[in-house]
Amino acid sequence: MSVLEARQLNKHYQMGEVMVRALDNVNLVVNQGEFVAIMGPSGSGKSTLLHLLGGLDTPSDGEITLAGQPLSRLSDNEITLVRRRRVGFIFQFFNLLPTLTAEENVGLPLLIDGQDLARHREKINKLLALVGLADRKHHKPNQLSGGQQQRVAIARAFVNDPEIVLADEPTGNLDSKSGTAILELLRRTCAELRATIVMVTHDPRAASYADRVVFLKDGQIVRELQKVGDEHNVQTIIDVMAGLDL
Repeated sequence: MSVLEARQLNKHYQMGEVMVRALDNVNLVVNQGEFVAIMGPSGSGKSTLLHLLGGLDTPSDGEITLAGQPLSRLSDNEITLVRRRRVGFIFQFFNLLPTLTAEENVGLPLLIDGQDLARHREKINKLLALVGLADRKHHKPNQLSGGQQQRVAIARAFVNDPEIVLADEPTGNLDSKSGTAILELLRRTCAELRATIVMVTHDPRAASYADRVVFLKDGQIVRELQKVGDEHNVQTIIDVMAGLDL
């Protein structure tokens, strides 16, 4: 069953007299429980696509259906509610609030949604345990390593039981060891939480943890690799990128 569909998606920008086609007739379907990586060189449209898929921006043409709801038919307030309650986000730079503890940062989406954190304490603690930070829940971001901060961000992304999690270069600000741990954690959440994940990355090693890799070039999907999900497929991904001159 599909959780996310993009049909004939276009995004154009006017820069002076030049029309920039950031995305050009993109079609993408993401099924429940699938881990999809989106790859491509800088300027290929990866982040633009992710922002459109998450309702953070609107396409020039085309339709995005998220959790059964066509976003073009929703008001700005309705899109905000869909984003808040049905989508989780993981960013490269963690985006944790420095004055809040790990536990409070994880619960922040619930607080923003007007929910009582006390009622969700057990869920928050379970998520912190899942990401290996049960003993760090009272620590603030400056008391955590970069990898630990990203683990808090991952727990936060799942606190609303989202139907899909969108990750933008989640290992881009981490060292190799921490990045590997984060990728293994994301892979595990697909099984343990039955999560659906779409991850933008420029790193073939990161993409090898996904079930499927989608390659973007000049705003178009130019190739897909199915049934990846194995770090030994790094060279295959590198070879595809070289063949596409990415």
